[in-house]
Amino acid sequence: MRTLAAHPQTRNVQRPLSSVARSTLVRAAAAELKVGEVKSKPHGGVLKDLMLKDQAEIDAALASCDMDFQLNDRQLCDVELLANGGFSPLEGFLNEEDYNSVVEKLRLTSGELLGIPVVLDTNDESIKPGMKLKMMQGDKPIAVMTVESKFVPDKVKECKEVYGVTTLEHPGVLMVSTERGKYYLGGKIQGVGKPDRVFPCKTPAEVRATLPVDTDVVAFQCRNPVHRAHYELFTRALDAENVAEGGVVLVHPTCGPTQADDIPGAVRYKTYEVLKEEKHDPRIFWEYLPYSMHMAGPREAIQHMIIRKNYGCTHFIIGRDMAGSKSSITGDDFYGAYDAQDFAKANAPELGMQTVPSLNLVHTNEEGYVTADYAKDKGLSINKLSGTKFRQMLRAGDDIPEWFAFKSVVEVLRANA
Repeated sequence: MRTLAAHPQTRNVQRPLSSVARSTLVRAAAAELKVGEVKSKPHGGVLKDLMLKDQAEIDAALASCDMDFQLNDRQLCDVELLANGGFSPLEGFLNEEDYNSVVEKLRLTSGELLGIPVVLDTNDESIKPGMKLKMMQGDKPIAVMTVESKFVPDKVKECKEVYGVTTLEHPGVLMVSTERGKYYLGGKIQGVGKPDRVFPCKTPAEVRATLPVDTDVVAFQCRNPVHRAHYELFTRALDAENVAEGGVVLVHPTCGPTQADDIPGAVRYKTYEVLKEEKHDPRIFWEYLPYSMHMAGPREAIQHMIIRKNYGCTHFIIGRDMAGSKSSITGDDFYGAYDAQDFAKANAPELGMQTVPSLNLVHTNEEGYVTADYAKDKGLSINKLSGTKFRQMLRAGDDIPEWFAFKSVVEVLRANA
């Protein structure tokens, strides 16, 4: 497992503005936000759009297919992000040469960075190069794929390079080893339909069209419900020294498959919606990402930055142990607390994005949420509640402290337990 340098101090933070103070400021400035061309350029320079628009073209593409190919939930997410440009500059699933290059070098053969290989797996022996696959979500056609290659990947090497380990205790390794088929298929796709989902997923072009003109856009990635510490974290990110005045936050949760014990995407979506309506902050934008988590730590941080760049973001918040995971046996972390931050910061200049390390916020009786250093210096009383304890209290129907979780979010979680 790679060991990266110690986390540097990002700024001399004392006591950031409270969310209430910020709300007053941002609402006064909200009327000045103008929608149009965003600052961030797509990865590779061109935002791909692989969706066929003309019905005659769609009908012809479907008629040319040799067989149906049923997509599982993870594959469906990948196909959607390929078709809508979220994975730009990709135009399809990786062929063997690009797959090996991404695994070994973190970049495509054309030179662009890519954190995790985007692959399509199968056990079907009948599929051959040259065939066209009608990619299905149940009875609904989603895309047409022209198979250019079929190969047996070195999964041990893939896991070692991408996840840093080969043990099945890692959820990503477990997925590659036990869920994916024997073969990987490479080839370009053409989108013919959008997946049916409980949560709406705008395309990168659609999200870009809603964002303010020539303004810093700070992306916040999450795969869990937003609690008060998260909210304080991404609103205070607008105070970061490298974020220009007038910047906005794009809260962009992944709603696809994650770890087995995570809250389902459809339930998470409901928690985000109630919080969006409750806060109604004009400088916080909410959209949803059809992405399947790999829990690949530093490598996945790069993948998330690339995707958010394609969605129009200029900055990306990197939390402690972002996209990290623990051993299913020992409970030990697979990555260091700041590995993802350091790895993302090292690659940010090439990506044309900036990172915003997340503040280490704690809740105190005396002053609410402040940085841990500030609380220590002032001798403040810190409140603590672990995620495990929170879930126990949630199941038992106990009162959840409002300093920890929003009442509206807790109500959704309990109603959908």
